[in-house]
Amino acid sequence: MAITESARAATDSSRKWEQLEDLAQRVRPVTLADEQLLPVPQALEPLLSGRALRRGSTVVVEGSVALALALVAKASAIGSWVAVVGLPGLGVAAAAEAGIVLERLALVPAPGATWTVAVAALLDAIDVVLVHPPSGTPTGEARRLAARAQQRRAVLLPLGAAWPVPADLRLAITASRWEGLGQGSGRLEARRVEVIAGGRGTATKERRAALWLPGPAVVWGSPDQPRHERYVRAVVDEAGEAVSTIVRSWRGREVGTASAASTGHLLAQGAT
Repeated sequence: MAITESARAATDSSRKWEQLEDLAQRVRPVTLADEQLLPVPQALEPLLSGRALRRGSTVVVEGSVALALALVAKASAIGSWVAVVGLPGLGVAAAAEAGIVLERLALVPAPGATWTVAVAALLDAIDVVLVHPPSGTPTGEARRLAARAQQRRAVLLPLGAAWPVPADLRLAITASRWEGLGQGSGRLEARRVEVIAGGRGTATKERRAALWLPGPAVVWGSPDQPRHERYVRAVVDEAGEAVSTIVRSWRGREVGTASAASTGHLLAQGAT
């Protein structure tokens, strides 16, 4: 957890940005020419045009911290570093449940008004940077960060609806339902969600998928699959086929992105 503690200390010190630059130098990845894609859990592959996250891209996730964590968990599992900026309510327990490797996790929970400096420094070194931008983020700042991600071949993942410029890909939960509770008894066992995705370039076709997020196997503790594959699973029909489809050309905005409240440790910045 040295990486996490370093990131935390950086936010409290008068030399915080110098420390982030030092952090960037120490964990800077080496990217080979044939390693331009970061893998995602199998259930999320149909939502991405290349069935993976493309290095250098900006991917906005609206309404769900859980979905954002699931999206980057497989990359973390195979060796990528992940940074989370501006989410003080996100604990390591939630990240670990999604399959994030804590030894390769950097947390900058409260970067302050100069949050863009922290994000830029982390993009220089870390494969995936999740950030919860404040409302009113200037368009110019957002464009500069997206350009930095593209230049450094990192993935920039803004959370929420505050990102003011078009993204390469946008994902949002449009419906959510917890299962497991009966008439005054039982416990929450799994959440079924519907996710919509679309964007620019090869992502112009709108895609939808029905998912378990988190899946029942996480709650039941099945050891048969890696945690990142258990955390998010495709909903299948009676024939065993995943419930997903491409419906129409992307129109630039998803509708009805409000989702139901998640479990307590995934409540962060009002997102679930």
